[in-house]
Amino acid sequence: MEDAPVVLLLHGYGSHERDLVGLTSWLPSGVSWASLRAPGDMGFGGYEWFPLSLPDEPSQAGAREAVEAIWEWVDGSLAPEVPVVPLGFSQGGLMALEMLRTRPMRVPAAVCLSGFVTVEGAGADAGLAGLRPPVFWGRGLLDQVIWPAAVARTATWLEAHTTLSRHEYPGLAHGVEPGEMDDVAAFLRSVLSLP
Repeated sequence: MEDAPVVLLLHGYGSHERDLVGLTSWLPSGVSWASLRAPGDMGFGGYEWFPLSLPDEPSQAGAREAVEAIWEWVDGSLAPEVPVVPLGFSQGGLMALEMLRTRPMRVPAAVCLSGFVTVEGAGADAGLAGLRPPVFWGRGLLDQVIWPAAVARTATWLEAHTTLSRHEYPGLAHGVEPGEMDDVAAFLRSVLSLP
C-alpha cells in the first residue's frame, strides 16, 4: 500500500544508522522502515543528533535543529500522505518525541526506548495534549545513563500529552532486550491496526 506507515529508526548518541537495523525483524508485516544517520559526525564512526555535555541538560535548540533535518529527509523521500512512526533509542528516543511534538498529524505513534524529553521540551503542548497520540516508552530499571530528573519529567510529560504505553524492565540497563521488542511489536500492531 502506498500509504502504509514507515518506521524511522533513530539511533543513539555516538552510534550510527546500522545500529538499530537488527530490530526490524520485530516490525509487523505491512510496514516499511528506514534508518537515518544523525547529522553530527563525532569523528570515530559515531554520530550525534546534537551535541551533549552531560551532566549539563541537553539543549532544546539542538533538538529543534536536528528534528528539522529529519523532517527535511522525510519531505524529500516520502510522499506527503505516508504516516511516519519514529522508533528511537536514547538520544534517538528524544528525537522520536520531538518528531511527535513538531508534526503530530504526520506521526500516528512513536516508540521511545530509553529516551527522554529536554527541560524546555517538557513544556505544555496544547495541540498534542488534545490529540493524545499513542507512545510506547520502554526503559530498563538498571539504566544508569538517563538520570532520574529526566525520567521523572518524561513520565509527567508523556502522561499529560499522549496515550502512554509505559514498560519498565527490571534486569535491563541502558539497552534494548528481546522481550521489550516483543512488546513494541504488539504495540505497533495494535495502534496501526496491523496483523
